[in-house]
Amino acid sequence: MEKVTGIGGLFFRGHDPKALGHWYQQHLGVSLTPSSYEESVWEQEAGPTVFSPFPRAANFSTTRFLSAESTRSWKHS
Repeated sequence: MEKVTGIGGLFFRGHDPKALGHWYQQHLGVSLTPSSYEESVWEQEAGPTVFSPFPRAANFSTTRFLSAESTRSWKHS
């Protein structure tokens, strides 16, 4: 049986995404999505994970998470 070894990102909606993200950071140690490529992304035993709350009105069908042309990545700790 195949098993998941890591999750590349966690994206979800919230009433106040900024406050919600800070709560997760303060109480659970989950780092927010870096605002630049020089910052480190949240690192777990299985590898890096992007953690990003979005506004409730976010339309995930039109939100572009990753460009196929992108050659940059966040730093790993």
